[in-house]
Amino acid sequence: MKKIIKTGITTLALVLAVAAGVKAQTKGNSEPQRPSFSLSVGPEAGIPVGNFSDFYKWSLGGSVQADYAIIKKTLYVNLNAGFANVFADDVPGLDDLQWIPVKAGLRYYPFQSNNLYVQGQAGVNFITNGPTGYKTAAFTYSPQIGYLIPLGKGSYLDAGVKFDGNSKFVDGGDAANLIGLRVAYTFKL
Repeated sequence: MKKIIKTGITTLALVLAVAAGVKAQTKGNSEPQRPSFSLSVGPEAGIPVGNFSDFYKWSLGGSVQADYAIIKKTLYVNLNAGFANVFADDVPGLDDLQWIPVKAGLRYYPFQSNNLYVQGQAGVNFITNGPTGYKTAAFTYSPQIGYLIPLGKGSYLDAGVKFDGNSKFVDGGDAANLIGLRVAYTFKL
């Protein structure tokens, strides 16, 4: 557990350090360099936490997300869909879990001249290969903190650290939670 916390803190520190460096390069420009409407595509990786980590090692997947500004390029509504494979530990009879999360949420940029954001999403996680007795869907939620790094005209790198929480996939079981990282190529539409 300590290793997971250290990894999360280190990743967050790295994202914030990159954010500070990018901020230094764009000083003097008080207008945000954020698109009104964007699409992002990228990989996601995670480490199971809690009792879920007793049976699963890590996850790898990808997602597509659309963001649309609803208030002055500060508050965005978004839709996200993806696929993830959660790799099982070496437990006889235990297979990898595969799921398709579909979520909606809000992204907020608290500083007008900075691309640091906080995001919250909620939705449904569809289990594609659950063992007998597993539910086929579960409630999922994902708070995230990240930074939108400008790459060039209309393109960005979106890097964020997130927590993926899922309700129980089986009655009497434990929640399936992960701490993850999403790095996506973002382009304005």
